Amino acid sequence: MPDAADPAFMVAYGEALKKTTLSRPTEPPTPSNIGKDRVKPGTLEALIVSWQMSGDYLALKASTKVVYNRLLNRMRADKIGQGPFADMRPEHARVVIAALGDAPTTRSRIRRLLSQLMDYAIDKGWRQDNPVASVKIKRRKSEGIHPWTDVEIDQYLAQWPPGTPQRLALSLMLYTGQRRSDVVRMGPFDVHEGMIYVRQEKTNECLWIPLHSELQTELDLWHGKGQTYLSRTSDGKPYTANGFYNVFKDWCALARLPMRCSPHGLRKAAGRRLAEAGCTPHQIAAILGHKTLSETMRYTQSARQKKLAQQAMGKYDKLSSGK
Repeated sequence: MPDAADPAFMVAYGEALKKTTLSRPTEPPTPSNIGKDRVKPGTLEALIVSWQMSGDYLALKASTKVVYNRLLNRMRADKIGQGPFADMRPEHARVVIAALGDAPTTRSRIRRLLSQLMDYAIDKGWRQDNPVASVKIKRRKSEGIHPWTDVEIDQYLAQWPPGTPQRLALSLMLYTGQRRSDVVRMGPFDVHEGMIYVRQEKTNECLWIPLHSELQTELDLWHGKGQTYLSRTSDGKPYTANGFYNVFKDWCALARLPMRCSPHGLRKAAGRRLAEAGCTPHQIAAILGHKTLSETMRYTQSARQKKLAQQAMGKYDKLSSGK
């Protein structure tokens, strides 16, 4: 099969499904063309394969399937995948999550996937309960993805002069505040009357974003002929979100930036800069496409703290000097 991120994957997968025969409906079906000798009915692996043939799974976005498949394949490859899912209890679920999850975020995703699998088994009449429902994941406090500092942004710009694809890439992310999955799809046909249109892949939110003067300068210098602003130099085709991530990280390395600098960090930097410019949470959400203000507040927390601290210290200084 092609890689799950390849557009040809779903075509090949659909052809494979046409040739599939299922077992009796009272048992977890095992696809005859997907490892008949390897997939044992009644195992967690068989449940995974069955769920991947369901309408709920097939309706997922391709980017979501890539993440899910990586974890599902990890379950199938482990001996845990050969255990009977009908006998799974909460303590077994905890063992699976602890054994296969190498980080808090990964463990949370595995827990969510296991719960979806158990709910699917309940719907099919193969289980009466969801043993994962009572399992909790201890969350470790994390600052999340690093938002670029102005020093890091200037260092990147010093390496890549105006008119280069590297500088255009940063400008598109920093001055639209969008995710890389949306930036790689932006092109000249999306620009109208000083604004750029984007339909966010993750949320399906439709946005019109005014062009920042710095971004407009880079777009004026763009001489590409493709339908997107960012494309591979090898064949002129648009980057995939993951392909762009890898290339952009190489550009950051050439600019001698720390490993913490990532594409998504520029989205967070855009939120920080908007907050520092005095924008309200509603205004920032209109640019970033957040559906809740709490999500916007997470992006702008450091900027708000800095501004409030400056205001507080100014008042304190006036009091101390007797003014």
